[in-house]
Amino acid sequence: MKTKLIAITAFAIFTAACGPTPSNNAANTNSNTNAAKPTQTLNVVDTPDRIKTLMTERGEQERAAPTLKVTEPKAGSTVTSSTVKVSVGLAGDLKGYTPHKDPATQMGNHIHVILDNQPYEAYYEIGKGFELRNVADGEHTLRVFPSRPWHESYKNEGAFQMVKFTVKNGGADASKPATSSNGNTMANANTAPTPEGKDMKESTAGAIDAAKPLLTYSRPKGEYKAVESDPIMIDFWLANAKLVGDGGEYRVRYTVDGGEPKFIDKWAPLWLSGWTAGTHSIKLELVDKSGSLVDNGGYNSTTREITVVK
Repeated sequence: MKTKLIAITAFAIFTAACGPTPSNNAANTNSNTNAAKPTQTLNVVDTPDRIKTLMTERGEQERAAPTLKVTEPKAGSTVTSSTVKVSVGLAGDLKGYTPHKDPATQMGNHIHVILDNQPYEAYYEIGKGFELRNVADGEHTLRVFPSRPWHESYKNEGAFQMVKFTVKNGGADASKPATSSNGNTMANANTAPTPEGKDMKESTAGAIDAAKPLLTYSRPKGEYKAVESDPIMIDFWLANAKLVGDGGEYRVRYTVDGGEPKFIDKWAPLWLSGWTAGTHSIKLELVDKSGSLVDNGGYNSTTREITVVK
């Protein structure tokens, strides 16, 4: 028995000695709160070369200023069906910008469509129409804005549109989530898991004031693998507010895996490198200069889960 105890102790010491060594880089660090995962050190990095190449190849489209108008559902309208048709008009200084998915690369310009405060669905062929299905009774918020193939949003005036509508006697199945016409989950009317792995409450509009500062979470979202697994982009849409680095009075606070909060002070994509494999949570919040959350229907604090595959 004594020999067995010595062997177990020696094995434990050897295992601890061979464990991963924490990084000494303290800059821009968010440590994963899950002790079973390796220590993660995230660093802000420049836009990756593969994205810079895409930008160059796209030419004038990078300087486009697309604008959107939601023509259906109409703002303030009541829909008597759980299937809600979405129609979006595209205008502005397009410089060749056209939503379309390339069959070969599975990439392309598209519109981000967000029901309430759930993860967006990419809408590539706006001429073919788009549907939200199994939408629960009650008031809902629809937000849309144009995006590039790598999901970076266009941030020009008129790009972002938001409408509220109400579903009445729609007959949605409360045991199932709302989906897009291709079956992707848009929102949950119960506690069924979303693709982000979160249990969402019933999806409703919330007491949103269209004139108040509003943060719309866009990226990161879903699963990241191969070259997309590092770095990963944080991107969002900001309405009725300017960040301190742009001459305003607000900041965007981001937290990864419940670690140390960091801040974004200019409205631009932020690329983070150093991700470990596994599931991670990302929280984005709109705060004032004192660090207090700016509330607007509960939408200015959003948490998503992503999966990194390596």
